[in-house]
Amino acid sequence: MTPRSLPALALRLVLAATLAASGYIHAQLYIDGYRFIHVIGPLFLLQSAAAFAVAALLLLAAPLLLRIAAAAIAIGALAGFATSRTIGLFGFTERGLQPAPQALLSLIAETLTLLIVVAWQAFEVRRHHRTRPHHDGISRVRPDLRTATPDR
Repeated sequence: MTPRSLPALALRLVLAATLAASGYIHAQLYIDGYRFIHVIGPLFLLQSAAAFAVAALLLLAAPLLLRIAAAAIAIGALAGFATSRTIGLFGFTERGLQPAPQALLSLIAETLTLLIVVAWQAFEVRRHHRTRPHHDGISRVRPDLRTATPDR
């Protein structure tokens, strides 16, 4: 393993762990009673399945598409959390950080997931800029064809 790939491996493993944690929390809540809540129950199950699937795939590889999927899962869970505590979601509302401690742990896992994806993207951009050949400042503009003398 090269030193350059070590940060990417670490980011991949931590990202998979935060996604799996979010999936586990949602699965636990589903089993503990959310399965009986119309629409919300199936959404918890869907979030859990998607989080576990993307986490498992991240253990194998981490293309941009999987990182985007991880961010989308986290954003969806956070949006559902916020909506259920403000205007309600499909007629379902909750207050504060209930159920405890799952609500807080879920917020932490999903926020970390987003932060890791952002950090990873920043790492990739920096790595790309370091490996890209430097521009020497010479313009690559074609010569003005109007001033060229025609060949006879």
